[in-house]
Amino acid sequence: MKRAAPYVFFFLLAMVLWNALGWSSDMTFRLDGDEFDGPLGFLVATLFAGGGTLIAVLVTVVVAAVLAVVFAGVGVIVIGALGVAALTVALAVSPLLLPLLLPLALVWYVMHRARKERLASNVAL
Repeated sequence: MKRAAPYVFFFLLAMVLWNALGWSSDMTFRLDGDEFDGPLGFLVATLFAGGGTLIAVLVTVVVAAVLAVVFAGVGVIVIGALGVAALTVALAVSPLLLPLLLPLALVWYVMHRARKERLASNVAL
């Protein structure tokens, strides 16, 4: 109760100020034949009128969350599909690259042998 007391006090103070300033004196609300006016009627009418807005905000948040999940899922699927496509293309092209790899392997072997000979001559000195 100690935590809620300041909030209740400020709420009641706001209601008194609202009534004193007369901002809601002409607002009325009817519920089952009873007429509510003044600050309480204004608050209840605002609550019921704003209820549709609150429902619209809730629906918008839920739709945004669903769309975020759907688009994230679609993004993961697209990335996976691109990876599979890249792997398929690499596997399809690899036999065609064999004639290019043979001269490359020959050049690598010659360079490696020359480097070995150079290192061996430096160690011998």
